[in-house]
Amino acid sequence: MKRTTIGILLLAVGAVGTSSHAVADDLLGFYAGASIGESHVRTTQPILGDTDFSYPFDGQHGAWKLDAGLRPIAPLGVELAYIDFGNPSVVPTFSEFGGLTQAQAKALALFAVGYLPLPVPFLDVYGKLGVARMHLTATGLSPAPICPIDAGLCGGPPFTVSNWSANLAYGVGVQGKLGFLAIRAEYERISANGGDPDLLSLGFTWTF
Repeated sequence: MKRTTIGILLLAVGAVGTSSHAVADDLLGFYAGASIGESHVRTTQPILGDTDFSYPFDGQHGAWKLDAGLRPIAPLGVELAYIDFGNPSVVPTFSEFGGLTQAQAKALALFAVGYLPLPVPFLDVYGKLGVARMHLTATGLSPAPICPIDAGLCGGPPFTVSNWSANLAYGVGVQGKLGFLAIRAEYERISANGGDPDLLSLGFTWTF
């Protein structure tokens, strides 16, 4: 599914870039924008009182982000982004032992952005590296004391864990420029302990 999504994003940016060949320049200065896309949220959380086993979680969900940045010179810029990775849910594989059923991740990230010096004025390819302050909330079912084989989903009492962490964040992107408007396709990821949430998105920025 993600390969198809990547293809659609690149075609969209390419179409904008082709149509803007005659009017685009380096979009220098302050900009702001928004994006929507698909996230992949992964995490592991230890079972309470058990240090030898952790519950894994792996789910996908619709996501969005807002960003604002400054590009004072053509090759370099700085960007602040708020990313909501959504709230995916899954059914635990072995429900009698409990497991995570839902996870929600949000982050505020500060990036340094580097742009490749391309000979095409309507297209930018760039990389992002920075730090993110992430809030992760995970909900699950604790192990059931007694669970008959044919009982289905019979985990114990529900529990919720919530934590904040500071992590490395990085990404890559391509944008097609049309006047003060840019259409962006991006991939961003946060390196967090126990799992790395990521986002594949399509959005726009407007330079003021």
